Amino acid sequence: MEQARAQAPAEPAASAARVPRTSGPSRAQAAVERASASPRVPGQVRGEHTHSEPPAPAAASAPRAVRRHSVRAQILTALRTALVDGELTPGRVYSAPALGEHFGVSATPVREAMQQLAVEGAVEVVPNRGFRVTVRTPRELAELAEVRALLEVPVLLRLARTVPAERWAALRPLAEATAAAAAVGDRAEYAEADRAFHRAVLSLAGNDQLVTIADDLHRRAQWPLHAAPAALRADLVADAAEHTALLDALTAQDSAAVQCLVRGHFTGS
Repeated sequence: MEQARAQAPAEPAASAARVPRTSGPSRAQAAVERASASPRVPGQVRGEHTHSEPPAPAAASAPRAVRRHSVRAQILTALRTALVDGELTPGRVYSAPALGEHFGVSATPVREAMQQLAVEGAVEVVPNRGFRVTVRTPRELAELAEVRALLEVPVLLRLARTVPAERWAALRPLAEATAAAAAVGDRAEYAEADRAFHRAVLSLAGNDQLVTIADDLHRRAQWPLHAAPAALRADLVADAAEHTALLDALTAQDSAAVQCLVRGHFTGS
């Protein structure tokens, strides 16, 4: 597979957009650099096989495979951060070599990460060009909210009747984490904390498939929305406050309040 640095300059400007350059590293790029700081075999390129080194014992081969997988995971995390933060613009096409150059890795782990994002609905494949960032329409967001409500409201109403107050109290730190991220307007951090809170709530139902499906729907609803920073922060703060209100209603076994809060929370997201 060709290296990103060798191919990126030859791409036509109209075929694929480049990641916007800033005066310092982006949040997504910084995440990759921090995660990639673990020791590597001398001379090894991140995400690539090293063919010149002597054969290693079978017991030592597994860590090298883990490192290759780790690079893909780091790029996937970085791309998700870039999507939520709006560094990758909805509707624009980005090539794997150009993104690889931006993150300092080969095009291979970028392609693999982008394929996963395509499965999640965040991007779509554009043959011979790269990947186009999905544009979420208001209708699509409304449909996602409706499906989430159909899936989660009945579960939360049941949990409100059966889960003791101390179990809800244990989730307060997760709600506080969303409030902390919202207070500084950190959308990427908020997205992770938000999903962690909802996963923890639904996990009390004891249904792993429910948690997985609901988390996928939640992630699809989090891809970039354009708003002024001040308005965005206000929306996050209001959204985080609903987590605390939901825990209060669940603790009080107030089914009517739970239903109202959950439906409004999904619509507001």
